Amino acid sequence: MPTSWDDLHALAESQAGYFTTAQAGELGRLPQNLRYHVQRGNLRRVRRGIYRLTRFPPSDQEDLVVVWLWSGREAVFSHETALAMHGLSDLLPSRVHVTVPADWTARRLRWPANVEPHYSDLEDHEITWVGELPVTEPARTLNDCAEAEVQRDKLAQARREGLARGLFVAAAIWLAAKYLDGDS
Repeated sequence: MPTSWDDLHALAESQAGYFTTAQAGELGRLPQNLRYHVQRGNLRRVRRGIYRLTRFPPSDQEDLVVVWLWSGREAVFSHETALAMHGLSDLLPSRVHVTVPADWTARRLRWPANVEPHYSDLEDHEITWVGELPVTEPARTLNDCAEAEVQRDKLAQARREGLARGLFVAAAIWLAAKYLDGDS
């Protein structure tokens, strides 16, 4: 028996107003129901398989939610994107950086143009949440940025900010320290 639209709205509310065709299907909504609601103006098709409630308030992280849903909710925001999400740097990345499982290298994916994938198997303790989105925890973020040779001044700013806020201890960002202190 199909569930009410309230269930779909509750799901979308937890994802900044977005949901996937698969998620709607799990709640008993058929694709033709979605097309009908797009035509009526209740939903907006954002990209293949991803919809948004039209009357849902905008979110600062909408573009990131779409990337996360596109990945099947497996991507974890990382590198420069994670620095910005944690408020550790004023760096404004031109691309969305995500880390996906290492076995994704074998997949033939056409990544969205603005997404930079990184491949690594993250441990649970390396992931935290910022709002409704998964992001690498701060120490992992700084070490990833050091490995990717992010601008030293931006990474130094992130180290100062993170240490001042108690987000990590100096020993946890050993790779970032090595990079920043010129031992790379």
